[in-house]
Amino acid sequence: MAAEDRLDLPMVGERQSLREQVAHALRAALITGEMRPGVVYSAPVLAAQFGVSATPVREAMLDLAKEGLVEAVRNKGFRVTELSDRDLDELTEIRQLIEVPTVARLADSSRAEEFERLRPIAEEIVSASERGDLLAYVDADLRFHVELLSLCGNAHLVSVVRDLRNRARLYGLSQLSERGTLGGSAREHLELLDALSRGDSEAVGTLMAEHIGHVRGIWAEH
Repeated sequence: MAAEDRLDLPMVGERQSLREQVAHALRAALITGEMRPGVVYSAPVLAAQFGVSATPVREAMLDLAKEGLVEAVRNKGFRVTELSDRDLDELTEIRQLIEVPTVARLADSSRAEEFERLRPIAEEIVSASERGDLLAYVDADLRFHVELLSLCGNAHLVSVVRDLRNRARLYGLSQLSERGTLGGSAREHLELLDALSRGDSEAVGTLMAEHIGHVRGIWAEH
């Protein structure tokens, strides 16, 4: 296998099913843009990198296909789905419509203890950005936003946002990391928790809108 064809994928263990672990690792590689749009990836080749059989990789790829992240290419493998600027704009608009008012409504000083439980994850995001660990950044960022939205008590809303975030891959993340500007977006999570704990819903709404807008800016810069 040529060096340029090899992906920096983690080895998988036994805590989750192999299918789940492979899907998680591939989803992370898709979100960071390490797996490139338009490129066809072979299940046996990926399986060799994971150190597993091709079956859980094919199963994981089929799961990702259901999410619209990849598409099957007959007798070859799976191609990463390409997103147009319009696709990204529309995904951003939907996220703004759902997440901004939802998170703003959570602002309540009496719930400060709940918000503080998310601070270690927010600090994990900052730490990952500082050491340039993109997969850890994406993983912590997703956990933070999912757990924050879970406080609204609407599991269906959380599921929709998780799907939107998975579909909207952060193509330009590596460039921001290399330029040292990823930390600014990372620290916005801490600012958001501070505003939530103060009960400042207006500030929370503004921060959320800016944060999602910055993510769209990441895509635009790529």
